[in-house]
Amino acid sequence: MVIRKSNRELALMREAGRIVALTHARLKERIEPGLTTAELDSQANEIVAKHGATPSFLRYRGFPASVCVSINEQVVHGIPGPRVLEEGDMVSLDFGAIYQGYHGDAAITVGVGRISEEARRLIETTRGTLEAAIGQATAGNYLGDISWAIQDYAESRGFSVVRQYVGHGIGRNMHEDPQIPNYGQRGRGILLKPGMTFALEPMVNVGTYLTRVLDDGWTVVTEDGELSAHFEHTIAITEGEPEILTLLQEGCDHES
Repeated sequence: MVIRKSNRELALMREAGRIVALTHARLKERIEPGLTTAELDSQANEIVAKHGATPSFLRYRGFPASVCVSINEQVVHGIPGPRVLEEGDMVSLDFGAIYQGYHGDAAITVGVGRISEEARRLIETTRGTLEAAIGQATAGNYLGDISWAIQDYAESRGFSVVRQYVGHGIGRNMHEDPQIPNYGQRGRGILLKPGMTFALEPMVNVGTYLTRVLDDGWTVVTEDGELSAHFEHTIAITEGEPEILTLLQEGCDHES
């Protein structure tokens, strides 16, 4: 069952989303060679606590950190630790926050210093893929329209979309129905209606879409070792254009 949110619930999700967006903005500012992934996790914890929220991921199904930090061929669920960022790396930051019982969830991928042309194209394409997906998230469309837009945008530019991991509904629970594959056919799936809230999260690879999980039980990597990028927003279906709940609004980039 797809849960449609009330105005009060949407207001709480907007605040959760604002905290997520602010956290991403602050972490992005810190990305540079020599920084450890554990330092990113530590700062995220400080920011979310300052804003009266808690991390969505910490101890979720046993995950040991607040931010998923995935580098280069790592797709998702990278565990922060002593690893040092190096010039030319690509780093994906996936972070969620809970505010008064409601979740916001988003991901970004950024380069560390000067990156390769291939990495730059991958990042730009994955960002564009998310924008294409959001463009289909309007009342009267179908869930399959979103999935189709992701696949079409990425594959038409020579990349592949990860199939083993998907977007999802979100609200009082981080993962709610429905699952939202990053591939599919137009006109299929549920009809989109105002009040529905989704986390759309294309994961796009340079090579094959196949993945595997490392021995830590969490970190997902591309099977062929090629680069992967990840972007995500939490959005709400409205009577008009979709509302991006994890987008930092102009004039709201302060920490007060």
